[in-house]
Amino acid sequence: MSGLTHFDGEGRAHMVDVSGKPVTARVAEARGHVKMLPETLDLVEQGTARKGDVIGVARLAGIMGAKRTAELIPLCHPLPITRVALDLLPDRALPGIRVTATVKTTGQTGVEMEALTAVSVACLTVYDMLKAVQRDMEIGGIAVTLKDGGKSGRYEAP
Repeated sequence: MSGLTHFDGEGRAHMVDVSGKPVTARVAEARGHVKMLPETLDLVEQGTARKGDVIGVARLAGIMGAKRTAELIPLCHPLPITRVALDLLPDRALPGIRVTATVKTTGQTGVEMEALTAVSVACLTVYDMLKAVQRDMEIGGIAVTLKDGGKSGRYEAP
């Protein structure tokens, strides 16, 4: 299982030992979107969704999701997250909401999973808050767009 760090020599899943790695500043960004009808997006932009402030609640949910990543993803290390920021922007061309998360830490492993979790939870929250008016919304495009810090250095999505 060469190259797959979450498997040992016998192919068993394990948590990677990062104890010998240096502590460095690390950052990751991820993105995603929730595609919806223009009429549904109107509710978000006008602030008239029955459950309240869709963008504000989804932003808080994404922050909470990032902080709980190690509880959700079995082989993730619990990390001292120093920053989580989410941008949720209505996009008429989609139509829908574009979500971007930025997560920072100073530690021995990266925060890509935390950024992906933040985006995923924010998108799921948008869906939850609007499902009463549209059940066929699509969540998609979830991907890491930036990772920096650590031995492997910087990655930016094309």
